[in-house]
Amino acid sequence: MRQSFVIISFIIFLSCADKESNDAPIPPVGYLNYTLLEWSAGMGLLHLINREPDIPSELEAILDIPFKETPERLLKLDIFRKKDHSGLAPVVIFIHGGSWKYGGKEDYLFYLIEFAKKGYITATLSYRLSQEAFFPSAVEDINCGIRWFKDHGLDYGIDTDKVVLVGGSAGGHLAMMSGYTDQYETCGSIGDIQGIVNIYGPCDLTTDFALSNSALTDFIGHNYDENPNPFKEASPLTHISSDDPPTITFHGTIDKVVPVSQADTLDQRLRRVGVSHEYHRLKGWPHTMDLAVPVNEYMQFYMAKFFEKVVPFNDE
Repeated sequence: MRQSFVIISFIIFLSCADKESNDAPIPPVGYLNYTLLEWSAGMGLLHLINREPDIPSELEAILDIPFKETPERLLKLDIFRKKDHSGLAPVVIFIHGGSWKYGGKEDYLFYLIEFAKKGYITATLSYRLSQEAFFPSAVEDINCGIRWFKDHGLDYGIDTDKVVLVGGSAGGHLAMMSGYTDQYETCGSIGDIQGIVNIYGPCDLTTDFALSNSALTDFIGHNYDENPNPFKEASPLTHISSDDPPTITFHGTIDKVVPVSQADTLDQRLRRVGVSHEYHRLKGWPHTMDLAVPVNEYMQFYMAKFFEKVVPFNDE
């Protein structure tokens, strides 16, 4: 009986997936539960993106540019652009996740390539991880990277008045912190950010679920009971105001790492204060859902639409 249920459910999934309406993709049908998800992945039926694609010949990759010296290590960034690039183009800065304690700037290579092919200048940068330095070091590092782009962007064909931040998980949290507050700008003001793409990032680090996560304690440097103030200060929700950048959020409803309630709360707060927010609540998808091809294609479509709105290319 259980096997029949799984097979029937998967047939339904296949029959419903990838339908489109008016050229705008609808959310790809997800999974009823983790059991079905794991079964599909184990059977090789869940197609995943290539996380280490080759850089196309039409793109130029400028790698390992130093932007900040810290006591722990030298922080570097990468830039991707078309080889025939001319004039100025918006920059889309990708911030990697990894529970604030692992991961690297190369993690979003797939996105970096895809959006560079569309004519954007894409970039990614490193930041100090939790085993190297506690909050707010990572936020300060991201802001220093943004400041570097403001200072040096013209040298790389970047329109420094058109900056979008994209982050996943912990990277989404850091993107929101940089976009929603100027309290951690140790390298100088980063000015205005034109848009934020939040991919399943946590916004409230004071909830019971967040406080039960050891990665958060490692990020802050102590337990909540010892001093709750940094947990509040490290929550993007604390800093939201009516003049914050337009934001687009993608979050799956069966996310066990960052519960979808975080995105629900973010959506309510942003709308309440009048910040433009587009919320894609993807039913039946987990954390790192954008590794799945149908979810990635869906997200890329709406990210591109968002970029067109908040950082349009200059008219030729």
